[in-house]
Amino acid sequence: MAKSPLEIQIQTLPSLPGVYQYFDVNDTIIYVGKAKNLKKRVSSYFTKTHDNGKTRILVKKIANIKHIVVDTETDALLLENNLIKKHRPRYNVLLKDDKSYPWICIKKERFPRIFQTRRLIKDGSEYFGPYTSVKTVYTLLDLIRGLYQLRTCNYDLSQEKINAGKYKVCLEYHLGNCKGPCEGKETVSAYEENIKAIREILKGNFKDSLQRFKQQMNDLAKEMHFEEAQKVKEKIDVLENYQAKSTIVNPKINNVDVFSIVSDESYAYINFLQISLGSIVRSHTLEIKKKLDETDKELLEIAIVEIRQRFNSQSKEVYVPFKINIGDNVKVTIPKLGDKKHILDLSSRNAKYYRLEQLKQVKIVDPDRHANRIMAQMKADLRLKEEPRHIECFDNSNIQGTHPVAACVVFKNGKPSKKDYRHFNIKTVEGPDDFASMEEVVYRRYKRLLDKKQPLPQLIIIDGGKGQLSSALKSLDELNLRGKIAIIGIAKRLEELFYPNDPIPLYLDKKSETLKIIQQLRNEAHRFGIEHHRNKRSKSALNTELETIPGIGEKTIVELLKHFKSAKRISYAKLDELEEVIGLSRAQKIYNYYNQNK
Repeated sequence: MAKSPLEIQIQTLPSLPGVYQYFDVNDTIIYVGKAKNLKKRVSSYFTKTHDNGKTRILVKKIANIKHIVVDTETDALLLENNLIKKHRPRYNVLLKDDKSYPWICIKKERFPRIFQTRRLIKDGSEYFGPYTSVKTVYTLLDLIRGLYQLRTCNYDLSQEKINAGKYKVCLEYHLGNCKGPCEGKETVSAYEENIKAIREILKGNFKDSLQRFKQQMNDLAKEMHFEEAQKVKEKIDVLENYQAKSTIVNPKINNVDVFSIVSDESYAYINFLQISLGSIVRSHTLEIKKKLDETDKELLEIAIVEIRQRFNSQSKEVYVPFKINIGDNVKVTIPKLGDKKHILDLSSRNAKYYRLEQLKQVKIVDPDRHANRIMAQMKADLRLKEEPRHIECFDNSNIQGTHPVAACVVFKNGKPSKKDYRHFNIKTVEGPDDFASMEEVVYRRYKRLLDKKQPLPQLIIIDGGKGQLSSALKSLDELNLRGKIAIIGIAKRLEELFYPNDPIPLYLDKKSETLKIIQQLRNEAHRFGIEHHRNKRSKSALNTELETIPGIGEKTIVELLKHFKSAKRISYAKLDELEEVIGLSRAQKIYNYYNQNK
């Protein structure tokens, strides 16, 4: 039974943290949720029996699912919060602005204060966060106040008022928590140096500060102040688990569009993230089918214009992975590090996962398109003249030097064609000689195909390095097939691919689909060969024992094995049971052989 588009979407979701969005038939977003594992969480909506009536109605209305992959559960929580506030989906609990997450503010003023707030005011102040844990905020503020002496008052510390002696130092100064800038006891430059260091802490670069805390803890422990040392240790534990970088980046990143691209031989996938005040407010991935040999640069430029028009984006800046030309009215930034690079990397990850999901869906819905893409990719990766629609792989098996055999497995359009698999018993080689065995089986295989005028493969894969490849080439030369069939050898240890007359091996990306198919071929050939070798040894062992019985020939052995199925059962059979199959005379000989020592 064919699967619905929704079932296919669910089946191909990644098992990663993220946010999922449900849409109805009118493409209206009706629910936003977060998940530690997107595939498991979304699947649960459609596999569980829901007691809640509203949940059952929600599930019935889902017509499409979209998702955004993030790094952690914390990121998912923050992103969910932003998307609910923006779209106000019908089936989500509405989030009020006064329930928003806390931030840490560095106030824009002379001798800046640092404090917690839930309100973002556009007055030039710096905001870091948001944080999902108020405990983390307090720990950070305690850390900062423990390291740096900052003012906590809200006075206007202009130079004129300080010179006029309008303020007097308070208790915080006498306790050593403040250096008294209100009376001019601290310079603006010295104070700003502290603020500069605090910015680094809030960005997550607090290695030096942690070392200082640890030193403080050790000093307290040496002085036997264990309670104080334990309090410091708790702060260290929280800070070591604290994640400074999150999907919700610095709120200074505002009104920005982020674009990334991944592509293969046939398609390109462009992800778009829209950022407002450091938060993701929209995510969309566009799929483009290539017509000619377009470059990623050309495709990204086309996609950016299309996406910005589609979503009516007025952003004056875009982040992209490389230099592009989209006109003079938009600033193009190529991030190299920091928050900007982090958000570009996240966009790239979403494009990659979208591509993987589409490929999985195509494999289910349109296997022909999947095969065409795989073949085009293999042709490019392996530098072949034509697509390897028909591939054959050879492997030798001679465990402990006995019963040498070989196997040939066949893949057509990237899939096993088991009816075309072949076993070979080595006939012309004495002893374990992999090179000579490979030469024999390759010759026998293609001599037979030529004699019967059957189609030849486009690619031969030899399981082994240069030696086995050279042996196979001798047979192709003898059959005048050198150059007519592409042939490569794969060495097991480093997955090196060897080509004829090329001393330098090819190394494919460990995650490439081409290498995975070659590994599948190699593993299948090995399995098939081992299976035949095992069967041959078992049959040999059975026959050898039965054939040693005087007066028992091959026909008798075949009759017994057909009836009793194994030599072990024959050895335990009673005399009358054996007599029913082969008569009393021969039955007596077999019975006596197995029971003479009992």
